Amino acid sequence: MKILFTPGRLTLGALLTLMSWGANAAEGRAIEYKVNDEAYEGYYISPSEDAPLVLLIHDWDGLTDYEVKRAEMLAEQGYAVFAADLFGAGVRPTEVKDKRQHTGELYKDRQKMRDLMNGALQMADSLGANTDKAVAMGYCFGGAAVLELARSGSEMKGFATFHGGLKTPDGQDYSKAKGNILVLHGAADTAIPMADFAVLSGELEKAGVSNEMIVYSGAPHAFTVYGSDNYRQDADYKSWQRFLTYLDDVEW
Repeated sequence: MKILFTPGRLTLGALLTLMSWGANAAEGRAIEYKVNDEAYEGYYISPSEDAPLVLLIHDWDGLTDYEVKRAEMLAEQGYAVFAADLFGAGVRPTEVKDKRQHTGELYKDRQKMRDLMNGALQMADSLGANTDKAVAMGYCFGGAAVLELARSGSEMKGFATFHGGLKTPDGQDYSKAKGNILVLHGAADTAIPMADFAVLSGELEKAGVSNEMIVYSGAPHAFTVYGSDNYRQDADYKSWQRFLTYLDDVEW
């Protein structure tokens, strides 16, 4: 895997302008980088030197102002955040068919998915982030990607998924997984049913992986996405608070 990078400020397409990132955006910056000669656009924010790092993986919309807002929220709590781009520079799909295309390509090429997350982590390291003190978290598609990173044997301290895909691909297991896994899931999620939740629980226990799996009653898929029909304030608040305490408990 080759990675080249160019830190700096730039616009992440029409949805990601510096103005749309809000009052705290001046503390963060957009980052252009390359993985295996392909261009990507991430976002980095750090409140202080040596702050623990959160590697944030986007949902199937690509890296948008939603992930930037979450990064800023974490920075306010004292964490550095690198929001990775797994789709490519300027690729921010809005149509369902396009979202399925881009996620589908990565679901079929798991090595590329891993390379992109490791490339983002290397990019964060080059910016001065403390990658020895790092946790990965993701939403929806990003949650599935985070579990892929855990199965790869990544040395990160922990892995958290919000309403993410939970199925383990054929030929994979959690025998190499390290760190703790936190799963935050909606009981009313019809896209990722409770049957998948139960199977994952059994797989993690069989592999001896430390984990916590929480279900929120009445919460559908994408329950943390502000402004959407699926948003559930109670589940969003509770899951976010649990994630913050999870970070507090990490043995950095």
